[in-house]
Amino acid sequence: MTTTATGRTARAGTALHEQPGWAGKPFWRRNRGDLRIALFFIAPALLGFVTFYVVPVVRGIYLSFTEYSLFGDPKWVGGANYAAIAKDPLFWNSLVVTGEYVLINVVLQTTLALGLALLMHRVARSTLIRGALLLPYLMANVIAAMLWFWLLDYQIGIINYFIESLGLPRVAFFGNEAWAIPTQALINTWRHVGYTALLIFAGIQAIPRQIYEVAELDGASPFQTLRRITLPLLRPVLALVLIVTVIGSIQIFDTVAVTTQGGPVNASRVLQYYIYQRAFTESDFGYGSALSVILFVILAVVAFVQMKFFRGNESDLD
Repeated sequence: MTTTATGRTARAGTALHEQPGWAGKPFWRRNRGDLRIALFFIAPALLGFVTFYVVPVVRGIYLSFTEYSLFGDPKWVGGANYAAIAKDPLFWNSLVVTGEYVLINVVLQTTLALGLALLMHRVARSTLIRGALLLPYLMANVIAAMLWFWLLDYQIGIINYFIESLGLPRVAFFGNEAWAIPTQALINTWRHVGYTALLIFAGIQAIPRQIYEVAELDGASPFQTLRRITLPLLRPVLALVLIVTVIGSIQIFDTVAVTTQGGPVNASRVLQYYIYQRAFTESDFGYGSALSVILFVILAVVAFVQMKFFRGNESDLD
């Protein structure tokens, strides 16, 4: 009887396997209908991604190995563009200038944003005040640059008017080699600090309140709470903020283009603006593409190192 029952069970299992839709089928056969639906919905975004990202990147990499302008066809030159870049003093100057801008912008913006986020968490709990922090971010970069370009103008700028009223000499914020990059970093810090502060504030709100209550019961000071609780638990958010801020800072272009155009004497010729000059002003698209590939590699390495160093994909709240 046992043997008969076993045989029936085996035959039943075989019959189930033969039925359509049986769970033992391969994944791509069982979920073919779901896959088609998913592909249908992501097709527009995927098409846009391939058209506006993948294809230009591949073509840019190809053009970086060519000598190309709009007046002729690309001519393969191999690694000649990269060899020329290695000996180009303007390229190395643009790296130094970009590094200076990134350092000032990232340190200042992150520090101020963290302070504003802590103030919003402990003091300013009004939704109106929190929303007001986003107002500069809603302004286009070009508009913000033009606004501060007029405010800081050496002759008619109101900022220099107040400086002079204090008995101090006027400052050529955009015309002085020492002030050009710090001034532009301050402009972009003013525009983005509110948005960055709200990102950090959202991370603070995600920290359980019970942790702070236990710290208060243990007699921890506000500084100890910040150093031992808030900052460690904010690590994933801070990693994201730093990655976004660094990448955005390295890609600075519009503020420079509107205000100083790389001057005075190459003092603000950042890498992104130098790429624009070589490609579109001098019509040397092969050289400009090689510079763009180098910028792409720099951004990828910086993002990878930051993610590994700050362990942005891990959280102490788990």
